[in-house]
Amino acid sequence: MEKQPCCEIGSFPRIKSAAWSPYIVGAGIGILSWLVFLLVNKPIGMSTEVSKFSGWLAGIFVGMDTVTENAYWASKTPAFGYSTVFLIATAVGAFISSKLGGTFKKELVPRVWQEHHGSSVGKRFVAAFIGGALLLYGARMAGGCTSGHGISGTLQLAVSGWVFFIAMFAAGVVTAKLMFRKKAS
Repeated sequence: MEKQPCCEIGSFPRIKSAAWSPYIVGAGIGILSWLVFLLVNKPIGMSTEVSKFSGWLAGIFVGMDTVTENAYWASKTPAFGYSTVFLIATAVGAFISSKLGGTFKKELVPRVWQEHHGSSVGKRFVAAFIGGALLLYGARMAGGCTSGHGISGTLQLAVSGWVFFIAMFAAGVVTAKLMFRKKAS
């Protein structure tokens, strides 16, 4: 198998390429982390801000006094903050890069899901919702998400970040093996 020129060490990623060099992207994430610490003095992370943003949004409808009566919101001030902008920018950046790289496509049930679990849109949405809810619940229990622990924590050489990162990859491999195992013919 021939290597793609975009993925060789020392190569510069082409914006219109579907794959970028992981070395360049890794360095970019490191630089982004430095800039975030420099500008807002906080680590990169999203799950805390999703929680703060949802509390802020709930406050619009039921009043902030009602929201902050909840024990969870008493410890986390509901707000629209820097990480909300980071969260939105991440989604916008993913959309732009998929369009530029030619990989964007509208699909309710991805091909790999269809091959292993069928083409039911409802089943896919329920699985995605449950998976997302569990992921966010676990991130809040752990005090941070993949980007908070896995990126910011490891960049700061925090033991908790490295433990999380190793456990995340191990769990991901096991989950992928279970969910996408070959069916017996």
